[in-house]
Amino acid sequence: MRRSHEAAAPSRVVRGFVCACGLAAALAAGRTVRAQDAVQPPSQPSFRSSSSLVVLNTTVAEQDGRLVAGLPQDRFAVFDNDRPQPIALFSNEDMPVTVGLVVDASFSMRPKIGEVIGGASRFARVSNPDDEVFAIAFNERVRDPLEGHAFVHAGDVSALEQALEALVPDGETGLYDAMLAALDRLDTGSWPRKALVVLSDGGDNASAATLNDVLARARRSNAAIYTIGLFDADDRDRNPGVLKTLSEMTGGVRYLPASPGIVIQDCERIARDIRSGYTIGFEAPSADGAYHRLRVDIVNPRDAHMNVRTRAGYLAPIGARP
Repeated sequence: MRRSHEAAAPSRVVRGFVCACGLAAALAAGRTVRAQDAVQPPSQPSFRSSSSLVVLNTTVAEQDGRLVAGLPQDRFAVFDNDRPQPIALFSNEDMPVTVGLVVDASFSMRPKIGEVIGGASRFARVSNPDDEVFAIAFNERVRDPLEGHAFVHAGDVSALEQALEALVPDGETGLYDAMLAALDRLDTGSWPRKALVVLSDGGDNASAATLNDVLARARRSNAAIYTIGLFDADDRDRNPGVLKTLSEMTGGVRYLPASPGIVIQDCERIARDIRSGYTIGFEAPSADGAYHRLRVDIVNPRDAHMNVRTRAGYLAPIGARP
């Protein structure tokens, strides 16, 4: 049995108050729902329970980083505060996701904007064509480069490319404000699975929000946050540690590419990581409003060499015990 402890390969665990029995119903993320309220397609198993579900987006990889898809439910074990939980919901299919691209458009990114456009384009091309995609661009202001289109399909690469090509990097950096806006936008998406891809140097010198505000908001979301650090050695505002923190706590990965070509490769890796993931749900054991540590393990001895990555925990709902 093995679980991960580091972002690029191992990791920890997840949360989310999205109930999507069978995962065919597109529900708002971060919301507590009841299993019997979810719409079920005939081909999916039916879950009838009065308990809230915690939904975990989980990735499995070999020790060399190669993704592992198609494992059955009986290879997984879920723990809430170190207590085993029965799995009530499971999917190992390539399900569409709602994903946001959070793009640093401050002055320091002028030499990097071509890398951003190339990476975002590649990300869309290898994503599930039914993915919902939105973009958030930021300097000292947060704005929507898609201008009125809340979401576009990943298959519509041209719309995304045109929006990013119109960006003129300038001004200071309000990363934390942009992260809050992106997490709020994710909640309006159709698909149960959520992700953010952040392209930035990790610095912030213009936000009204703080890093603690962002971390608290991320704990209330089921989104995995992937970060790509774009900076030069003389970038005084760079903060790769922030990018690592955001990724590790949410079950994502931080990348620090050394060249433009690597940026494109990293964006492709993120898209494949999302498409190869597992969705696992269990009934919340309590509604105490507290933070619960989570863990997903591989239990089959022949798979002991594999690493599991998912969120570190979740905030339980407040209310009577289910």
